[in-house]
Amino acid sequence: MQPTTLFYVLISIIIISFIIDKILDALNAKHFDDKIPEKLADVYDDEEYKKSQAYKKENEKFSNLTSSFSIILTLVFFFADGFKLVDDFARSYTNHPILVALIFFGIIMLGSDILTTPFSYYKTFVIEEKFGFNKSTKKTFWLDKIKGWLMSSIIGGGILALIIWFYQFAGENFWIYAWILVAVFSLFMNMFYAKLIVPLFNKQTPLEDGELKSAIEKYAEKVGFTLNNIFVIDGSKRSTKANAYFSGFGAQKRITLFDTLINDLETDEIVAVLAHEVGHYKKKHIIFNLVTSILLTGFTLFILSVFINSSVLSEALGVSIPSFHIGLIAFGILYSPISEITGLFMNYMSRKFEYQADNYAKETFAGLPLITSLKKLSKNSLSNLTPHPAYVFMHYSHPTLLQRIINLEK
Repeated sequence: MQPTTLFYVLISIIIISFIIDKILDALNAKHFDDKIPEKLADVYDDEEYKKSQAYKKENEKFSNLTSSFSIILTLVFFFADGFKLVDDFARSYTNHPILVALIFFGIIMLGSDILTTPFSYYKTFVIEEKFGFNKSTKKTFWLDKIKGWLMSSIIGGGILALIIWFYQFAGENFWIYAWILVAVFSLFMNMFYAKLIVPLFNKQTPLEDGELKSAIEKYAEKVGFTLNNIFVIDGSKRSTKANAYFSGFGAQKRITLFDTLINDLETDEIVAVLAHEVGHYKKKHIIFNLVTSILLTGFTLFILSVFINSSVLSEALGVSIPSFHIGLIAFGILYSPISEITGLFMNYMSRKFEYQADNYAKETFAGLPLITSLKKLSKNSLSNLTPHPAYVFMHYSHPTLLQRIINLEK
């Protein structure tokens, strides 16, 4: 394939992906004013439902604005030989392939983030503030940004440097070493993310003794689930929205509850949510997701190794000197349709796992408190109760609230 032809193939993939997303968004938006299903009639009263509709519509308009800005910026960058300009700039300082790649990606990632930060700021301090969700201060917002940049530089830059180093000494077999690196890193992060990364952004404290802790410990003992680590995270530092999650394996496994979850739900509802999370662990969903992710990464890296040596990838982006980092950009776009397919599979499995975790909670604790907790959480986050089925299929990692309640009532 000629470089010019490949260039327009890349442009076509970007535009088609954008169009598909906008069609799905439009289909979903048509259902914003649908009548709430009977089983969900008690989630919102009339005033709250109007508020949820306004929230959905405002977010949809904002999403259209940001995505349009993003694709216009991307296309301008492509047609203005932006990759060549950044590559030339990086090479004006050094010819070392690893340093060139780090400077190249550093400029692109930082530049992109700076250009999109005003949108993020508006989303947080205007839209989320307007609807009563935002609790973040401007200081927290900017500190999060700086911490994110530093983490991306250290972790992302370190992994990229190692992968290029593998490519230099192993050639097309670099993917094996890169795969091992990513697999070890994924396992390490799954084990220690809550201990090493979360504290950089949030405060975690052990759940205090009391009714809730006793109820959780009683349930854990009943299902034979050893749980020594129950933590509360200060989610209210940034938002009123609530959550809970499970992380780690073995002695490192822990349940983390947002303080907003504890404030919003009754004790039996929190235990039901926790039972759902325990269900994910008992059903080995976490292991499945980790193993599948590692296998997909290996497959992706292998395909990358087949194409990365082709100078056409670099030339398609206007860069005459074949290089790993330019080839990686072109390959990432070419691979995106396959990534979409694997993403659909992972979303399908995730929705299936959510049903299984719900069933586990119903069988080992109770279904009703899980139903009431899901309704409260949906209400408090102004969730969309009537999404379009196509949008759910493409984007949802969880079944809809209606689907989950129907399943729990069986």
